[in-house]
Amino acid sequence: MSNQFASVADLEQKPVSFGQLSDHCWAFTAEGDPNTGIIIGDDSVMIIDATATPVMAQNVIKQVREITDKPIKYVVLTHYHAVRVLGASGYRDEGLEQIIASQDTHDLIVERGQQDMDSEIGRFPRLFDAVDSIPGLTWPTLTFKGEMTLKMGELEVKIMQLGRGHTKGDTVVWVPSEEVLFSGDLVECEAACYTGDGYLSDWPTTLDNVEALNAAKIIPGRGPALETPEQVKAGLKYTRDFVTTLYKSAQEAVSKGMNLKETMALTREAMDPDFGHVFIYEHCLPFDVSRAFDEASGVRDPRIWTADRDQEMWHGLK
Repeated sequence: MSNQFASVADLEQKPVSFGQLSDHCWAFTAEGDPNTGIIIGDDSVMIIDATATPVMAQNVIKQVREITDKPIKYVVLTHYHAVRVLGASGYRDEGLEQIIASQDTHDLIVERGQQDMDSEIGRFPRLFDAVDSIPGLTWPTLTFKGEMTLKMGELEVKIMQLGRGHTKGDTVVWVPSEEVLFSGDLVECEAACYTGDGYLSDWPTTLDNVEALNAAKIIPGRGPALETPEQVKAGLKYTRDFVTTLYKSAQEAVSKGMNLKETMALTREAMDPDFGHVFIYEHCLPFDVSRAFDEASGVRDPRIWTADRDQEMWHGLK
């Protein structure tokens, strides 16, 4: 693990891809950085995950405006993490009418949104370009429980909670007519799963629910779009393997009476060979092991991360 905290030394800008997945669905991806989804309906545009700052949102808007002048009426938050939501205000001049999130996500913003914002900016400053442009926390204007359906002209879009995993508020966006799923960080590809606010014992069942949709294409939270049945299957397996290997390692460590530092060493033995090379692995692993250790020890709900707790944990595991 690097002596430098989290990803403060990661300054390299990632190449961006903007690709069409179906008649109405597009993906804005940047290697291991957070992805953004775009749905261009008959009368409006939906953005899935808003980027980290209003200035960074302009990169997405620029791509969208090259193919449509329809108003960007909707921003959907797949969960509450700052890197996904704090760019929402950048869409205000583009026709924004609703910022949509699950009620669970709203509740998490109330409970820990400010702490998460302060923590994430300190962990990974490159992802918060023009951080001073953020006006404050992003608040949903429309919340739902379980599932809601939105009509974008004739195009039906379902916004759903399929279970806990990355957070308790995880939300996916499903376009049934085109079998395209925007999964948020419930599914990853070629990047580490961040589980610091996760529910590791629930996550595999939630992935079963994702798999039951039989999506033809999935836009994961990080990594390239999964555009074939084989890639979809591989992405789901990759995510399942990551979270189950992590949690089983923590359960073994706790059963043996190991402390957190010993749990990290045991987990590395299990995970480094298969996952050590993927994007943001070294960034995520200390937070992942800390949460897995807590959950295996009986701490059901994730503790709130603060900037001070981040530093204490990081240097304790170094």
